[in-house]
Amino acid sequence: MSQLERVRALPASRLSYAWSVARRNASMYRRTWKLNILPNFFEPVFYLWSIGLGVGAYVNDMAGMTYLEFLAPGLVCVAAMNGASYEATYNVFVRLHYEKMYAAMLTTPLEPEDILLGELIWSLIRAAIYGACFLIVTALFGLVPLTGGLLALPIIALSGLLFAAIGLAFTLRIESIELFSIYFTLFLTPLFLFSDIFFPITERFSGVWLYVAEVLPLLHPVRLARAAYYGPAAVHASPLKLAWDLAYCLVLSTGLLAYARKWARIRLTD
Repeated sequence: MSQLERVRALPASRLSYAWSVARRNASMYRRTWKLNILPNFFEPVFYLWSIGLGVGAYVNDMAGMTYLEFLAPGLVCVAAMNGASYEATYNVFVRLHYEKMYAAMLTTPLEPEDILLGELIWSLIRAAIYGACFLIVTALFGLVPLTGGLLALPIIALSGLLFAAIGLAFTLRIESIELFSIYFTLFLTPLFLFSDIFFPITERFSGVWLYVAEVLPLLHPVRLARAAYYGPAAVHASPLKLAWDLAYCLVLSTGLLAYARKWARIRLTD
């Protein structure tokens, strides 16, 4: 297929090409899912169990709710973040630099954009798996009503989209796999600790630090998830603030995916 024919391919065809990339990843995942799901899924479960039940025994009220109720929505977003992040970072880097899988794919009608979209789709699926499973765990703890659980499902997808976009943009830009230690330790870990998950940042931060917190990507899906769980009024979330959270996630994801698209073409065709 010539370059002109590839460019003129119907959007439906492009989507089917991307879906074939995601299906390939899914077939590989079926062989190792038991090993992959353990660290990514059970980390927030352990936090909910240990901190929620342990520390929660000494905390009578956290922002007008029990400590377990306060923790649960944020940890759902963490589960989705983990699922998307590990897929969009280490796994994509290995396929690009070690397995040379993408070079083989480009001998077919696939374009770099198709591969990027396929990896995005698969990262979203991974995020949905972990996020939805953890949502069920919180439901078993009696922490979420049925309506709140259903409203939280789109937030899980939004969290996956945001951190898949961040992970892909970072992965396609770096040359060394060792840099992922910086990504996870100096980027994701501070997000985990200071994004309204373990304590209300508005009660502990002030001044410029509140503005700094608004830059943190994880904060926004966490606030949306808490509002979905218990209702905006129960968590004192104004419609304007929730609109800002939604806009932040969508705009940042779009910008990073555009950046990732540029570097996907550079990396995959050099």
